[in-house]
Amino acid sequence: MVRQESVERTVRVPENVTVRLEGRRVSVNGPLGTLEEDLSHLPVTLARKDDGIVITTIWPRKRELGMLGTAAAHIRNMLKGVTDGYRYELKSVYAHFPVTIKADEKNKEVRIENFTGEKTPRHAKILENVKVTVKGEDVVVEGSSLASVSQTAANIQNATKIKKKDLRVFLDGIYISGKGSLKGAVEEKKGGKK
Repeated sequence: MVRQESVERTVRVPENVTVRLEGRRVSVNGPLGTLEEDLSHLPVTLARKDDGIVITTIWPRKRELGMLGTAAAHIRNMLKGVTDGYRYELKSVYAHFPVTIKADEKNKEVRIENFTGEKTPRHAKILENVKVTVKGEDVVVEGSSLASVSQTAANIQNATKIKKKDLRVFLDGIYISGKGSLKGAVEEKKGGKK
């Protein structure tokens, strides 16, 4: 099988978003803010054409083709982040001891108190530009960067990891229960859901 000389992927840019390319650095500005990503570790070239970004790799092997897809996915996630945003929903589950969850925006952390009856609270780090809202047993993590939102949700879930006990029996914790976009959540509230 003969290798192709070059392969390219095009990512379409929405009308209300501006994209700035400086070499392999991508800066995306939209209604929900600005995101920047450095793709210099990937063997691709980026160029702006008409209403999209063209990502090209030269003499690709299997590895380079994979990295081409990775670069395209990063840019698509950034474009979706500044237009729709990301939202993760987490749910607190406990059998006996009621868990108290508090989001501390000043210290950028979530405090989990009385988890399995522990006296010392557990902490989870909130990353930059991420908003955490707590309503009883529900925790909502929102933001424009997929990496920051998903990592913050993972930090909260991992903070309640139970060690040295049978995980099939001790199911207490805070678990991710849903994923979606900020835009979809706003439209759902306007739609009359009570």
